[in-house]
Amino acid sequence: MSMNLGPLFEPFEMGNLKLRNRVAMAPMTRNFSPKGIPGDNVVDYYRRRAEAGVGLIITEGTTVNHPAANGYPNVPAFHGEAALAGWKKVVDAVHEAGGAIFPQLWHVGAVRKEGTEPDPSVPGYSPSGLFAPGKPSGKAMSKEDIRDVIKAFGDAAEDAKAIGFDGVEIHGAHGYLLDQFLWEGTNQRDDEYGGSPENRLRFVVEIIEEVRRRVGPEFPVMLRFSQWKQQDYEARLVNTPEELERFLKPLVEAGVDIFHASTRRFWEPEFEGSSLNLAGWTQKLSGKPAMSVGSVGLTEDFISGTFASKQESVEKAGIDELVERMQKREFELIAVGRALLQDPEWLLKVKEGRLEEVRAFARKSLETLY
Repeated sequence: MSMNLGPLFEPFEMGNLKLRNRVAMAPMTRNFSPKGIPGDNVVDYYRRRAEAGVGLIITEGTTVNHPAANGYPNVPAFHGEAALAGWKKVVDAVHEAGGAIFPQLWHVGAVRKEGTEPDPSVPGYSPSGLFAPGKPSGKAMSKEDIRDVIKAFGDAAEDAKAIGFDGVEIHGAHGYLLDQFLWEGTNQRDDEYGGSPENRLRFVVEIIEEVRRRVGPEFPVMLRFSQWKQQDYEARLVNTPEELERFLKPLVEAGVDIFHASTRRFWEPEFEGSSLNLAGWTQKLSGKPAMSVGSVGLTEDFISGTFASKQESVEKAGIDELVERMQKREFELIAVGRALLQDPEWLLKVKEGRLEEVRAFARKSLETLY
């Protein structure tokens, strides 16, 4: 293992955002907030990661104030007095421990099924009433529905700023609502929100513009996007660097400060002829800081179980190649997911060379807030 971990622990500054290092906790749905309200167990969960040195906490997905935003039981809301009071406790705990924190603002779109809380009668909403190409689900959104969701994201961002968050992340990845507009396979609209790549971007651009209008020019806005979808791991929004640049430009103009480019394995190249991953290409083409993510520190591949040994995976997926890429400034920030879900002290143990003490991720850990 490389002994030079310096690139991970350099401070990061962008305007008013000041992070003590380049490591973020990735957003991960946890289902421990009954009635959408994060309690003291959620406060302690995030506090532990901040106390162990994580620079930026990105919360689990939090639902905006729209009847169809939620798709799962016991996920936290980002609206209503009780939920926001719970998040204020989380913010204060993370700040007291020296960390920064963004909420991830989320609408699940057609992933929602009737019978889901809070109102079981509400169907999923999506651009064309499709969960995946050729798979109908729920309701195709009217323009009034689109306006309602845009407002809901603006309201949530304004609330995030008001209760002390350091920025917001907008969830535009993984086959949820915003990604359903971006993905040609689920966006079959024939109005200004469908058709060309620019039209499919319009909904996301308008959300970002509304968020920016609500929070002002200095409050950091991050967008998470992905090629892959939970509906199709091989799906792609763009196939070349030129297409990616065309995709990114309107988002930058709308007000994105940081791009969180979600991949399943951070070391995999995005396009032929270059070792750059999606975050690397995004930072190069957009001129904005990018955050990478994908299997950092895992001892086993969550999907295929292919890693041969703990030592091999720590060296490849956790440290050496990551440090090398960050030394080259391919991307400015790295998000760590399951390794931090399992072991709140993962970053501290890596920093102190205590890899033998790292608790390996196990699916059973999803049942507990460590």
